[in-house]
Amino acid sequence: MINVFRTYNPFNILWLAILLFLLRIGYVYHAPATIQFTFVEPFARLWMPGAYKYALDPVLNIFLAGVLVFAQALMINRVVNQYGLLSRPSFLPALMYIILTTLFTPFLILSPPLICNFLVIWMLYKLFSLYKTDDAKSTAYDLGMIVAIGSLIYFPFIYFFLTIWIALIIFKPFNWREWGAGIMGYITVFLFLAVFYYLKGNINVFYTIWVPLGTKFPGHVNIQYYHYLVLIPVIIIFILCIFKMRQIFFRSYVQVRKSFQLLFMVFLVAGLSFYVKAEFNLSHFLLCTIPAAVFFAYYFLYANTRWLYESLFFILLISIVYFQFNTF
Repeated sequence: MINVFRTYNPFNILWLAILLFLLRIGYVYHAPATIQFTFVEPFARLWMPGAYKYALDPVLNIFLAGVLVFAQALMINRVVNQYGLLSRPSFLPALMYIILTTLFTPFLILSPPLICNFLVIWMLYKLFSLYKTDDAKSTAYDLGMIVAIGSLIYFPFIYFFLTIWIALIIFKPFNWREWGAGIMGYITVFLFLAVFYYLKGNINVFYTIWVPLGTKFPGHVNIQYYHYLVLIPVIIIFILCIFKMRQIFFRSYVQVRKSFQLLFMVFLVAGLSFYVKAEFNLSHFLLCTIPAAVFFAYYFLYANTRWLYESLFFILLISIVYFQFNTF
């Protein structure tokens, strides 16, 4: 199957849709009676309708989540191919994203992190463009606004602001105006939010928005044992990716090397920001699936031993189906 997606054949879009459907049909059959979906954070609900958490039927919820994942997969594939991160075009980034977004059942429904993945893709598109941009102030300002919008939807997204400065360090010489432009973009959105608080008479509690940032990093995270088991093939593939990158990484263009450095930092920022939410949910790690999909695509594109990479991919699929759809 991997060899099919190594080529840039538009017919692969159909195979992606079929695979996405097959990996979700089991959860549709065992879907709970109600599925909660909160579109924005509590502090941003001043301009949202009162009751919408259970407005969507579970099947419709899962279907819409699949549509969003499919659209995001094609968008990721386009960004990766446009910036030449894998040296030649393929559909592997889209394939890997669809696979990674089925690892856990919380990934299969609408959630704020899933919505925010559109913003992550938008940010990556702008961040990668910094390499050939002489004046990055306007781009940094736009990125600051994107992070602020993401924070309204899912508060841990606020840490993606660090990726703006990290990208400026990686791609550009230091310019304090560019660093400040990102801050101004972020402040602009929250300035409008402050006006809403003022008009609602709640300006005195506006500062409480940032109270979760003072939360201590947890010493451990309680997840079920099968979550660890399904990650075994993921970890193996990631390790093999690191070894493969060490072999050919420095033969790549400077822009490609810097882009992968940025993707790794995005992965770390996304993963470590989970503790800000009082109620931990595995859906948070959807934010990690975009950079992880690119790394996985890198390995599967350059892997030479066919029986090994095809077997790993097959084991990954089997583990997802077994551990995910046998836990109801």
